[in-house]
Amino acid sequence: MDPLRRSPSPCLSSRPSSPSTPPCEMLGPVGIEAVLDQLKIKVMKMGFEFNIMVVGQSGLGKSTMVNTLFKSKVWKSNPPGLGVPTPQTLQLHSVTHVIEEKGVKLKLTVTDTPGFGDQINNDNCWDPILGYINEQYERYLQEEILITRQRHIPDTRVHCCVYFVPPTGHCLRPLDIEFLQRLCRTVNVVPVIARADSLTMEEREAFRRRIQQNLRTHCIDVYPQMCFDEDINDKILNSKLRERIPFAVVGADQEHLVNGRCVLGRKTKWGIIEVENMAHCEFPLLRDLLIRSHLQDLKDITHNVHYENYRVIRLNESHLLPRGPGWVNLAPASPGQLTTPRTFKACRGAHDDSDDEF
Repeated sequence: MDPLRRSPSPCLSSRPSSPSTPPCEMLGPVGIEAVLDQLKIKVMKMGFEFNIMVVGQSGLGKSTMVNTLFKSKVWKSNPPGLGVPTPQTLQLHSVTHVIEEKGVKLKLTVTDTPGFGDQINNDNCWDPILGYINEQYERYLQEEILITRQRHIPDTRVHCCVYFVPPTGHCLRPLDIEFLQRLCRTVNVVPVIARADSLTMEEREAFRRRIQQNLRTHCIDVYPQMCFDEDINDKILNSKLRERIPFAVVGADQEHLVNGRCVLGRKTKWGIIEVENMAHCEFPLLRDLLIRSHLQDLKDITHNVHYENYRVIRLNESHLLPRGPGWVNLAPASPGQLTTPRTFKACRGAHDDSDDEF
């Protein structure tokens, strides 16, 4: 046997090799898809946070709608038939619940606002609401700029604001327009037509078209914003949602028996209005938007857009920030400062504190 003749390499195949493919292909998976399982396990342990705010006049069913959305007694209501009126919200009030479904934990914080526009003089009546939203941004910013900060910063920022439009059947009030112009620049706003069962189907569609025209005329950019559509699939889905906004919704936290099955609905003299029936109202669209399809997107836009805008404005005027414990100097440090023992000691101390914390 000629020693110069060698047996063909097992890596060589009978297929013609191309410049784009290597002559020797590795067989079997590497296991990169296991990263998804790792992320799922980690996220399941941490759970999710979602903060929602409801804004609107008194008596539009804001608290009932929240209970209907999460199928939980987030806000306590008096049982019907007792003749006890539901207490009116007189100031901003937040309630936090942990909801668990199939092993997934959601830390839900709902902020109820006093009846918007209920007063005789409504000048600057939006200040408490906008002040609360900016206050949560400020709390997050103060934690973020600390030298020694928490591993997980508590997120109390409002991720979505559901704005309840009274079912007048006409158009948006000047007060609504003035407030929405300010609100949409600060938080994700989802407008809904409250108590839509008080309108006929024709009145509901005409009212929706008038509101959409008001939003376009006054440059009110509600969620989902067109400029944040990332790909063609998002554009198609969000375009369908934008055609139906504001959603005509009906809230109910009482179950009734209809054709042998229990449904959420409102009982009237002429029948039961089923909350989850698209032929009756558009509550399923609102629920899918807030929970099933866009919950993470609402949080991403809050962090990357609304909070980022607030952070840039505040850091540009950083000399006005309170210099409390843990203050970090935002001015660029000189090369000499980065190598001094004092700076190294401060960084080391922060590292040791973080180790002791966990």
